Amino acid sequence: MKIIDLHKVVARNPVFRMAEPVTISIEEGEQVAIVGDNGAGKSMLVDLITGAHPILTDGKGSYIEYNFVDDGDGRTSNLVCDNIKYITFQDAYSTTEGNYYYQIRYNHTEYDDSQNLFRLSSGELRRYQLKKALENRPRMLILDNPFIGLDVDARKMLDDTLSELTRTTDLQVIIVISKTDDIPSFITHVIEVKNRKVGEKVRIKESMSQQDYETANSKAANGEGLMAKDIASQSAGWKCETFDHVLSEEKEQMILGLKPNEDADDCDVVAQFNNVQIKYPGRTILSDLSFTVRKGEHWALTGENGAGKSTLLSLVCADNPQAYANDIILFGRKRGSGESIWDIKKHIGYISPEMHRSFLRDYPAIDIVASGMLDSIGLFRKATPEAKAVAEWWMRIFGVDQYKDTSFLHLSSGEQRLVLLARTFVKDPSLLILDEPLHGLDLRNRRMVKDIIETFCKRRGKTLIMVTHYRDEFPKCIDHEIFLKRKE
Repeated sequence: MKIIDLHKVVARNPVFRMAEPVTISIEEGEQVAIVGDNGAGKSMLVDLITGAHPILTDGKGSYIEYNFVDDGDGRTSNLVCDNIKYITFQDAYSTTEGNYYYQIRYNHTEYDDSQNLFRLSSGELRRYQLKKALENRPRMLILDNPFIGLDVDARKMLDDTLSELTRTTDLQVIIVISKTDDIPSFITHVIEVKNRKVGEKVRIKESMSQQDYETANSKAANGEGLMAKDIASQSAGWKCETFDHVLSEEKEQMILGLKPNEDADDCDVVAQFNNVQIKYPGRTILSDLSFTVRKGEHWALTGENGAGKSTLLSLVCADNPQAYANDIILFGRKRGSGESIWDIKKHIGYISPEMHRSFLRDYPAIDIVASGMLDSIGLFRKATPEAKAVAEWWMRIFGVDQYKDTSFLHLSSGEQRLVLLARTFVKDPSLLILDEPLHGLDLRNRRMVKDIIETFCKRRGKTLIMVTHYRDEFPKCIDHEIFLKRKE
């Protein structure tokens, strides 16, 4: 039985149209992954599935039909709003971008239904949203890149939870995913979107025995190999590509040929923490933390969800007021010795999932990139021609210069992430702070960004602190690591 059936569907608004009419159906019991590169049209397809955009009714047989009602499960409504829950993780809060960004930078703690959502870490937020969505008992759950920001244990727990729910209830799941080596074990079918064209729905277990399929997924869950989807993919009509190097030699030389930044710090110690403690009512986030980051070092910051990684970064970025109650030295100056936060931020290029969600206004992409010169989040001054020239230069490096005049909100989430990465590098910072920088990027763009980071860090005196829950995402230049464990 077809639960969702789209036939020759075309969005009425040309802005939201695929390259050709969409004909696709989701059958009862199917668990589907929608895969494709950044900007391929995955979100547009989901918007058609959910009825987010009116469609053309031109008398040529175009229609969308839903069949959610089943006398056996007690469902009485066939409305999309009652049966489909779509979680994007993009705009979790209805608040102004500036307030949201600065609040979430230093308010992290365990959560329950009564607590302020500003206190959730990126990974905790995803678990919270899933919990709230499932409370409404949807017939169809659509998840946009659900594993980003989750540590290994949390990814396995989410996979196990959804596997159990799809096995024991009538819940069906659609995963929208760019990181195609992250397709979970319960998925039965794949729909590939390419150049705004929707490919056929293909079953992905046909080439494997059940035993081999389960063994492959078990190894993948323990970090020992690829998901069974990647092994079965070639016979299924799509494949999970790998890339050894993407950045062109021309762009490498452009980065290496940059003149030294005149505003670069000249001190050896970039950040020094001496017995740092960060506490909130009922919870200790960081306790007796001591370490030193020196100029030219490249650090990996790892740890469990809620362990305090973002809190630590907020201290380095001068966003956390508790820094004044601790012994912290940034760029050779003790916090609280008369320096302003802008004296610190001028040395730093920063990106995080929280920052991505904070850009909610309709500005051209080049203005978003140029705003990195001023470290502004919600308020922008008009960029000078010189600033725009530098912004366009970095947009070219990240392959998004063609979108310079496009509204930031009209880009796909992956394209937005590349724009924000260009913003991170735009002032040629001495210190790069990259909190999950590869969120939402497809495999090729992930490799490209790693190439850019590695090339940038070859330059003298460039320091890096990077957070990710995927060890294969760390660039080769990493030479130090600190692991944070969650305080109970």
